[in-house]
Amino acid sequence: MKKNVIAAGHICLDITPIFPNKKVHQVSDILLPGKLIQVNKADVHTGGSVANTGLAMKILGADVALMGKVGKDAFGDMICNILKKYDADKGMICMEGEETSYSVVLAIPGTDRIFLHNPGANDTFSSEDIPDIVLREAALLHFGYPPLMKKMYQNGGDELLSLMKRAKKLGCITSLDMAAIDSDTEAGQLDWNQILKGVLPYVDIFVPSVEELCYMLDRERFKNWQERAAGKDITEILDVEKDIKPLAECCMQYGVKILLIKCGVPGIYYRTAESKLLREFDLNVDDWAQKEGFEKSYVPERVLSATGAGDTSIAAFLTAMLEGYSLEETMRLTTATGACCVTSYDALSGLQPFSVLKEKIDAGWKKRE
Repeated sequence: MKKNVIAAGHICLDITPIFPNKKVHQVSDILLPGKLIQVNKADVHTGGSVANTGLAMKILGADVALMGKVGKDAFGDMICNILKKYDADKGMICMEGEETSYSVVLAIPGTDRIFLHNPGANDTFSSEDIPDIVLREAALLHFGYPPLMKKMYQNGGDELLSLMKRAKKLGCITSLDMAAIDSDTEAGQLDWNQILKGVLPYVDIFVPSVEELCYMLDRERFKNWQERAAGKDITEILDVEKDIKPLAECCMQYGVKILLIKCGVPGIYYRTAESKLLREFDLNVDDWAQKEGFEKSYVPERVLSATGAGDTSIAAFLTAMLEGYSLEETMRLTTATGACCVTSYDALSGLQPFSVLKEKIDAGWKKRE
């Protein structure tokens, strides 16, 4: 089969002020009105699904073309210059008069990240920005973060549906990642359950986080999770049988062939269907079909920031599938890559080749309890 990949969708510049390494129990312990907070240098890197997943796949050895939209401004120049270092800038669309998307990432030790985000040129990205000729040449289209891309979610997600349909018609395997939604935004007011019901029949591989997925499919359940968590990380209070499986069942009924639900620090839930997709990937059907499980995370050497951990885990999963690994090996490499990612402030610096990860795993790398 063809092995080339398109990583398309949301891209931005991530600006991460580095806080002193002193853990706090609550964000309010440090972020107070009128308080001067002294930080160290800012870590500035590309962010968003296109850069995090696309470049991670490239680092891991996959043949990847990156496709996103930026403005012709200082932030856009910075993104393109970073991508040039990886020979990955050729598919970028640079638009005069548009703003480049950026995020200020507050990675405060001891708390989950806070994002201050401007979607910028991502809001005008449309299905037509990925031409047919590109899709015909690709084995896999991975599209990320449509909830942060206005044109892709407006009108009931018509542009997203159009892209997924067209990609399937032109012979692509399709993969879709989501993003957290601010309930106060236009995207937060949409019926995402209905959008997913229309789109997921054309999505082969669906890789949302558990919080994103629950918010989209069952907001009452999500509110209940928030109440149970009482300010803690939601993923710490979830039960696989009672909380995660009902969401997974809905996704499979909507037509997903391979489902990964990212569950933060605890690990990743996975489920697969019997599908010709497995043969298209040249995978062992007996090994991959009709499987379900929860892969626990590995204990990282250190934790600096979780920025991009989910995206790079997905990069490892897709790359391992393309290389024909077993499901068991693929899930190990997926969670191992996530554990490497958190050792750096950016999404890419901590990544290790599969050969190194396998050595660490074979040497007894510990999983989280």
